Amino acid sequence: MLYANVGSTRNVVALDASSGQILWLWRPQEGARFDEAPRKGAGRGVAFWTDGDSKRVIDVTPGYHLVSLNAETGVPDPAFGEDGIVDLFDGLRNADDPRFPYPDIGLSAAPFVMNDVIVVGAAHRVGMRPRSKANVKGDIRGFDARTGELLWTFRTIPERGEVGFESWLDGGIEFTGNAGVWAPMSGDPELGLVYLPVESATGDRYGGDRPGDNLFSDSIVAVDIKTGERQWHYQLTHHDIWDWDIPSAPVLSDLPNGRKILMSVTKQNWVYTFDRETGEPIWPIEEQPVPAGDVPGEWYSPTQPFPTRPAPYDRQGFTEDDLIDWTPEIRALALEAIEGFRLAPSVYTPPSLADADDGTRGVLTLPSATGGANWEGSAIDPETGILYVPSRTALAVMSLGKDEDSDLDLSAAFGVRVPRVQGLEIVKPPYGRITAIDMNSGDHLWMIANADTPDQIKNHRLLEGVDIERTGIPTRSGIFVTKTLLFVGEGTGGRGASPIFRAVDKATGEIIAELDLPNNQSGLPFTYEHDGKQYLAMFVSGGGQAAELVAYALP
Repeated sequence: MLYANVGSTRNVVALDASSGQILWLWRPQEGARFDEAPRKGAGRGVAFWTDGDSKRVIDVTPGYHLVSLNAETGVPDPAFGEDGIVDLFDGLRNADDPRFPYPDIGLSAAPFVMNDVIVVGAAHRVGMRPRSKANVKGDIRGFDARTGELLWTFRTIPERGEVGFESWLDGGIEFTGNAGVWAPMSGDPELGLVYLPVESATGDRYGGDRPGDNLFSDSIVAVDIKTGERQWHYQLTHHDIWDWDIPSAPVLSDLPNGRKILMSVTKQNWVYTFDRETGEPIWPIEEQPVPAGDVPGEWYSPTQPFPTRPAPYDRQGFTEDDLIDWTPEIRALALEAIEGFRLAPSVYTPPSLADADDGTRGVLTLPSATGGANWEGSAIDPETGILYVPSRTALAVMSLGKDEDSDLDLSAAFGVRVPRVQGLEIVKPPYGRITAIDMNSGDHLWMIANADTPDQIKNHRLLEGVDIERTGIPTRSGIFVTKTLLFVGEGTGGRGASPIFRAVDKATGEIIAELDLPNNQSGLPFTYEHDGKQYLAMFVSGGGQAAELVAYALP
């Protein structure tokens, strides 16, 4: 059987692995709690648990209930929680705000199951314009896989006397929330460690109400799967005001050279690499000075951690040198388009006001808050130690203003958009890419533009007669590596994406074959074996059509 979430209420279904026929369906009934859920349309996925006898499908509903279903029948397990369900609102911190009918919390990834423990993350509303500076704290919890009993809670925003409390200044720790884990987690069953990619604290672009480095936001935290005790942590961004939270599950690998490593690809285009048992960086990570800003009330960290290897897999920072220059006319129009904006030569150039004293409307930055890399993550070949990273190059504007509907002093300003040149992106291509990195050495091996040059560039009136190299497109591309090939889709989210799935030579990046899909790839590809056949499957959607799960039998 295959198990998945489907439909607008994230129903759980079991499918015949060879035909796709629905064998059973379970639908959550959550009423107004579903209506108010912050993450009801994102991050679909279920988990599976077995002790060799019992088999259970584990799900977190849009309304934040933990559910254990009999994998054969879809019936909730009566021995788990209350009639198969645990209410995840119970035990939350900062959840009782009389201004709002329900706590701002849900989950946008599957729960994580390992060593008979279910670990549940926390996801909140997108934080560019929080409804309040006070929010639910994104604690991570472990539950007994058989009974649903709460085993432990790891507080990502510490309490007094706990490690990390001192990194919060002036009382902001009391009301600040978020710092959950909205991305998938990963774990090492032999070490008994689960790795938490923690998001930023409340306020993606403004942190004046939470001065300090704000542990454990924007950190990789390794905790004991049985107790929830922290074993090690590393904060990737201090006092995040860029939305540089960690977007995907840390990748674990035993390299051919014997090293047991953890790799975290990030929105700002670095691969942070650690010994996954001790948390020691594989290559030095240097604290370097970064620019301060001029936003009233903001607190700025004087330094940020910069990995020394591997080199960034996509562009970092934005200057005039990054503007498109296919023709002198286009170059001139691009320079004109950025007038009135500040430029961000560093990934840590901070946001600015939409009505700054110098007359500017915000900061143009590269990459955007959606990456770089994002939820699609990366894939590693365990035999070679080569990591394959999909990424996108898309400009963003960081502009702050007052949202009258929030008590936060500042948040992302309304109405300030990234400039274009008659519909063209103003940064140079490639706009989407795949990069191969040898994690034994940290060296880049190859990079290809992902996707052809879209028609809106090929046929643009300003580019008539101009020879344009393959540009790729800035999409969310899921990839998948096998013993022989790398599989790459064009994904969704970019103008001009095509429903094409490609097989790529792992060693060179050469395109070997192309497969036409019924629609654009919208989920990560996966593989399974059934009745002696290997299948490759993925969700596809787009153009206002309902999503489909498609599977192909490999020869």
